[in-house]
Amino acid sequence: MKQSIDDIYEEHMQDIFRYLLSLCREHHLAEDLVQETFLRAYLYLENYRGEDVKPWLFRIAHNVLIDHYRKHKRTIVKEQGFFQRLFGKGKGTEQEVLLKSEVAEVMDAISTLNEQQAQAILLFDYHSLTYKEAAEAMGVTDTYFKVLLYRARQKVRSIRGKENEKND
Repeated sequence: MKQSIDDIYEEHMQDIFRYLLSLCREHHLAEDLVQETFLRAYLYLENYRGEDVKPWLFRIAHNVLIDHYRKHKRTIVKEQGFFQRLFGKGKGTEQEVLLKSEVAEVMDAISTLNEQQAQAILLFDYHSLTYKEAAEAMGVTDTYFKVLLYRARQKVRSIRGKENEKND
């Protein structure tokens, strides 16, 4: 590994923070988990032999989140709004309201998916990882990742279709 932990932190901290925030939906918890992620990365960086560190960091972040939930086995009420703030910049008021509504519907639909499907959508669609990077981050094969992503998108479309039928 040629990069220092400082360079890696500067380059990937925002991505890891957004990823963890989208999964846990608590700002302060996400910050704590980012710290734990980069601490673990620092401890094992010299043993890492891969070329691209980004999927490895997402995998560490996911493991840190799982470890946190195992430690704190209770349900935490999630805050909506992260994606609304993320996508709502630079739009007119009406477009912003429509976009916020649509993002909220999609996030509600994603919250009904099982953990692997939700993670597949978040890694690929929201964090723009490639199939290979996202599969590596999740610890699954590329083929299985594509199946997870396909099924997750189908389920989200189905849920949104049912909601639209109710509104019509």
